Amino acid sequence: MDIVYSALVFLHLLAMAGIIAGWLMQQMGGHAKAPKVLLHSSLTQLVVGLLLVGVGEMGDADFDHVKIAVKLVVALAVVVAGVLNVRRPDSRLALAAGVLTVLNVGVAVFW
Repeated sequence: MDIVYSALVFLHLLAMAGIIAGWLMQQMGGHAKAPKVLLHSSLTQLVVGLLLVGVGEMGDADFDHVKIAVKLVVALAVVVAGVLNVRRPDSRLALAAGVLTVLNVGVAVFW
């Protein structure tokens, strides 16, 4: 089960990097695919994060459920910003998604 959990953590971190990459792509040059990169990465990170909690709960991991709830709400806000950004690309929505992702990393590390 440890290998599955480690693979999910790896995918979760790659998705976080994708969100940041989509944000920077849109801020630096307005690349046409940036909103889709941001959206798909945010959806991937949300789904993999939920899988991480599920796999961890099946094992012997002890989670702080309040922290998980806060991270879930922030991740949902990133997905909403990503969806809105695909419908009508705006650098402010990309900025919001990027800042919220960095906030989520801060919650993960410092909480």
